[in-house]
Amino acid sequence: MEREQSKNLPPVWLSVAVILISAFVIGFSVLKLGVDAHIPILIAAIISAVTGMLFLKKGWEDIQEGMLHGISLALLPIVILMMVGVVVGVWIQSGTVPALIYYGLNLLTPKIFLVASLLTCSIVSLATGSSWTTAGTVGIALMGIGSGLGVPAPLTAGVIVSGAYFGDKMSPLSDTTNLAPAVAGGELFDHIRAMCWTTIPTYIIVVIFYAIMGMKFQGQAVDAQTVETIRATLAQQFDINLITLIPPLIVILMAVKKAPAIPGLVLATLAGAIIAVVYQGASAADLINAAHYGYEASTGVEAVDKLLTRGGLDHMMWTISLIICALSFGGIMERCGYLESVLNAISKIINNVTGLVSTTIFASLFGNLFLGDQFLGIVVPGRMFKPAFDRLKLAPRMLSRTLEDCGTLTSPLIPWTACGGYMSAMLGVNAFAYAPYAVLNWLNPIMAIVLTFFGIGVFYRKD
Repeated sequence: MEREQSKNLPPVWLSVAVILISAFVIGFSVLKLGVDAHIPILIAAIISAVTGMLFLKKGWEDIQEGMLHGISLALLPIVILMMVGVVVGVWIQSGTVPALIYYGLNLLTPKIFLVASLLTCSIVSLATGSSWTTAGTVGIALMGIGSGLGVPAPLTAGVIVSGAYFGDKMSPLSDTTNLAPAVAGGELFDHIRAMCWTTIPTYIIVVIFYAIMGMKFQGQAVDAQTVETIRATLAQQFDINLITLIPPLIVILMAVKKAPAIPGLVLATLAGAIIAVVYQGASAADLINAAHYGYEASTGVEAVDKLLTRGGLDHMMWTISLIICALSFGGIMERCGYLESVLNAISKIINNVTGLVSTTIFASLFGNLFLGDQFLGIVVPGRMFKPAFDRLKLAPRMLSRTLEDCGTLTSPLIPWTACGGYMSAMLGVNAFAYAPYAVLNWLNPIMAIVLTFFGIGVFYRKD
């Protein structure tokens, strides 16, 4: 089967041309013209499809099937995104999000905020195995607390993403943590132990970095009056009590028990709706409008209104349309075999471990960039480079670890992936804005290459 696939792959020169042209169209449009990525990605998809039809003699039905298959990969995440928009709107109406911000502003200071946020998100994501659950619960609250403490939003978002994806990468409950060893032909806990060699040193550096950044904010005077105004306004507008914290606890508990995401979100929404009616005096119309259009705060305090005007089904449509565009493009790219063609050619000429690990990391990054989905960023490079890892007699956990070091961690740094779109929508910060501060996510792949170069944490097969 693999031989048949490789015979049907397009020539390398054509694949490189399509990838470079697509990269230019998207990169120039987003970075230079400053436009949203939707239409540039669709243009790149058209270029890929037309090239496949003209040079590879692909029929439109084949191209369309690839495109629809690409979209189908994200149908569940899209439904989850829609539900999360509903949840956030209802949670604000219920006083859940205001309560999290209220209590957080009382407990945290700028000096410890960054490290405390990192550790909190790491613990929640380890326990749940889900970066999405982490960002959609404690992440939203931490964004509000950070704003109240005067911490820039991109920095707060970067810390949240770092912590959320630490657990997404390391937890045995995570889907990517199970996917990577399955692709590489390894064992789950061998994979997790191997990841410790690259992830733990990176995490220590990240903690030190955020601690230093926190000291920088300690040198700035915190506007205590602003913080107190925010807390007083929240207390005036909502009935703040511990009962309002039940909905996020339900989501976390359901995630720990590995319950399906959608029933958990529905249950959390119902809990929030009941609390909104009982404690906040919300009407049925208030709840429906908050779920559909998001909560609109009108407290008269600009800082609070900015914190609480968010959520709703409609709020997610921009992100969902971006994901659909990206996965249509990715489905066409995969069906035509452009990326596989290049990776297949590269894998045959690599003869040392450092070169192989480095190339696999870059391949996972390109998979996220051009296929629009972190699962494809793991599966496609894993499938292509497995023979090369076998040829160098490397243990399967070397391949699975490398796939996660980049495939999992870089996905939220790209706005048009499902992960990047979700994090941007939840945290209210564009992925390109928080990416420099999501230190774990970009430092871990670099650490993996450096450690491999020095022969640290390199595992060979015993047979």
